[in-house]
Amino acid sequence: MPFGAELLASGSTRFRLWAPGAARLRLALQVRGGQAPVHHDMHALEGGWHELTLSQAGAGSRYRFVLESGLAVPDPASRFNPEDVQGPSQVTDPLAYAWQDAGWVGRAWHEAVVYELHVGAFTPAGTYAAAQARLAELAEIGITAIELMPLASFSGQRGWGYDGVLPFAPDASYGQPDELKALVDHAHALGLIVLLDVVYNHFGPEGNHLHAYCEPFFNPAHQTPWGAAINFDGEQRGPVRSFYVHNALYWTEEFHFDGLRLDAVHAIRDDSPEHIVREIAHALQRGPGLLRQVHLVLENDANEAHHLGRDLNGRPVCATAQWNDDLHHAAHVLIADEVDGYYADYAEQPLQRLARCLAEGFAYQGEPSALRDGLARGEPSAHLPPLAFVSFLQNHDQIGNRAFGERLDSLATTAQAVQRLETALACLLLSPHVPMLFMGEEFAATSPFLYFCDFHAELAEAVASGRRAEFKRFAAFEDAAARARIPDPNALASFTASKLRWHEREQGPHAERLALVARLLSLRKELLTPLLASAMGGGSYRVEDEVMRVQWPLGKGARWQLVANFGDSPAGVAEADGGTATGAPWLRVLPPAGDAPAALPAGGVWVRLEPGNV
Repeated sequence: MPFGAELLASGSTRFRLWAPGAARLRLALQVRGGQAPVHHDMHALEGGWHELTLSQAGAGSRYRFVLESGLAVPDPASRFNPEDVQGPSQVTDPLAYAWQDAGWVGRAWHEAVVYELHVGAFTPAGTYAAAQARLAELAEIGITAIELMPLASFSGQRGWGYDGVLPFAPDASYGQPDELKALVDHAHALGLIVLLDVVYNHFGPEGNHLHAYCEPFFNPAHQTPWGAAINFDGEQRGPVRSFYVHNALYWTEEFHFDGLRLDAVHAIRDDSPEHIVREIAHALQRGPGLLRQVHLVLENDANEAHHLGRDLNGRPVCATAQWNDDLHHAAHVLIADEVDGYYADYAEQPLQRLARCLAEGFAYQGEPSALRDGLARGEPSAHLPPLAFVSFLQNHDQIGNRAFGERLDSLATTAQAVQRLETALACLLLSPHVPMLFMGEEFAATSPFLYFCDFHAELAEAVASGRRAEFKRFAAFEDAAARARIPDPNALASFTASKLRWHEREQGPHAERLALVARLLSLRKELLTPLLASAMGGGSYRVEDEVMRVQWPLGKGARWQLVANFGDSPAGVAEADGGTATGAPWLRVLPPAGDAPAALPAGGVWVRLEPGNV
């Protein structure tokens, strides 16, 4: 890796920093704890690089780079910062961990059932080791992939991870880097794919010192909500692009992650002939992807379907899949009947939009968006296979961006809403999309997931007041007293309230939800998963009253069909409805099969496979 501290075969350590704004740099090295750091002059190289090799700096040594102003900064490519982001970086030995997953070659994407989790809130202890101890319970109910919210080192002892400032350093609040490797190792032993959420569109507001010595890291020609965009397309862009390509390879090679989820790709500004997302995708394909299954998932509010294209063999040309926010929004309106904010775009015909998402991927495929003042949003997606979409009813954003972090179960306050929620859950888990659950969703957890952070001084006050001001446009928070009740993100209580209450899994309705999820995932594994690899194109749908019918081609003439009744009364469903009249029976999924009713009951979900030539 061209950046940071690298242990050499000789036992020495080479330190490198790209600092085109610094004529002179020193390295402050602390070989042993308690010892005062010793300063060493670094050598200036061409292109703004500075380098120094020291024989006395082994694994465990701590160091900072010292600017001419006297400001001591951590390594932006630090592999570990044990004293938080303002403290010294630590030299680590990337080969010290003894991996046990030599036989692991990953899992095919069509087998993925994703579970998103925040390491700090997933368990009471909030550590890598504690999370590792819970993974077997996820595998038992049919989860096949976990996705960790960002781990890049951030300021303070708690945070969502999207304000990271040291992209190569797993945050020390969760444990040692080798404990993260042990978590991944154990997950592989259980047959679990492990994905990592990474943020390549901005740095956090506290602990980022790049402006002090590396202005070319940013391109003021592009402005984002966080200021000047990261420089992927301006002058001196080469080292910046390399930094992120190496970061993607670092996580997948050094930590054996099976793929990445790129946060907010729509906020990555890049007018280069090859977008940085494609460069990263190709680096993964030509690197670790040659030896095992490696996946790249996007979050992209622009619904740019061109990132999701397949080659003639059905393999991703760039990204493997994208988070499907459209499906979430349509389902949320249908279940919770909320139309504030971005839900306004889904207020009309939410069931029609949900059906279109299931069949074709995006609800917005170039149509005008009222939320965007009538501007067109999205690109045609109906030609894409269903595996190009990661769909969900809940995730960290959609829960945590609410004032009180309420989960969908707590918003389903009527019998009809509860029924619709379970109907939507069955549709999600039995569609050919890759389904995703947010931690605790499998047992209808009651704990909220609040926005929490650990900023300091003026920034902490600004974040708290800004958070409350965001909700001023909502009717429920027009009153200042109502806004004052919104939890302070910096308060420790906001973090502790967000931790899962694992004892709920064994209790009444929570145990019932867990059993339902396990049953649906078992059906998915038995009936649908074996056929998904051949699902090459989108499906078709129709909605009549409150009954949704969707079918998808699965290759060799096979078709998977789903019908769901979101209404309050039974609906008739012809045996050959939408199929090939081969007599394939409907499987009554919800309610569970018992006395087979002639009509689809309220809240019911039926599926069937038209086998074709399989």
